[in-house]
Amino acid sequence: MYRIFLSLLCVASLNAEMVSGIAIVVEDKAVSLYDIKKEMQTSKTDIKTASDILIRKKLEEIDIETRRIKVSNSEVYEDIKQTAQRNNMTTNQFYNAALEKSGLNSQELKAQTKIKLLRQKLFSSIANSKMSQPSEESIKEYYDLNKEKFSHPSSFETVLYRAKDKSLLQEKIDNPMFYAPQVQTQEQTLPYTRISPELAGLLESTPEYSFTKILPDGQGGFMSFYLKSINSAEAGGIEAVRNQIVSEIMGNRRESILVNHFSRMKHNADIKFIRMPE
Repeated sequence: MYRIFLSLLCVASLNAEMVSGIAIVVEDKAVSLYDIKKEMQTSKTDIKTASDILIRKKLEEIDIETRRIKVSNSEVYEDIKQTAQRNNMTTNQFYNAALEKSGLNSQELKAQTKIKLLRQKLFSSIANSKMSQPSEESIKEYYDLNKEKFSHPSSFETVLYRAKDKSLLQEKIDNPMFYAPQVQTQEQTLPYTRISPELAGLLESTPEYSFTKILPDGQGGFMSFYLKSINSAEAGGIEAVRNQIVSEIMGNRRESILVNHFSRMKHNADIKFIRMPE
């Protein structure tokens, strides 16, 4: 009898400890105090914003289960493979880069990729049936209101510096007269429309006659661009940016549909606030 009593006490204590760690329950899904604190650190937000983010994630999980949305292992691997290729890496190099940059091993990266693909399928399921292509009038209006946004350089005149050793490349950047045969250089003209938006943004924000920050070159080494000049900033006209305009209009509409959808879900969901972080 004494042993049974002790066992019951242990179970009660464990249950109390588990409950004390729960902050919010969304339907039958728990958000812990740890989850909120971690989200606050990751997103650099306050308790309310972090809680709203996590509630939204739980609502998404519920909707994914309700719609029976699935993602296969082959879909996960294919997404990782394509992401690696876009970054000029092999799959193994991409795994190593994820581990070095984010501390994610291959299994954790696959798990995050699966969540990303599930959410993408969910959002498509919610939004696609409610969206139509923008009219010519909508496209023209969007262009007229955002002309400055669609003005851009035609190309960048650069010198590409590459090296296997990051510290050696940094030394060459700090002292261009430093003799370093291991640092390769190549003059390049980079057309604005043929480089990634990320690289274009980096070059546009770099002062002329200076180096960009050091970047991975996708082949196990490092690179930096020396910006010599930016060629004739010009507006390309509505036809030159039509696809971008359509993409942005559709993106804005999609986000509005999703916000309204999850606002309704939140309003109708059984959400209990048990305890918030101090």
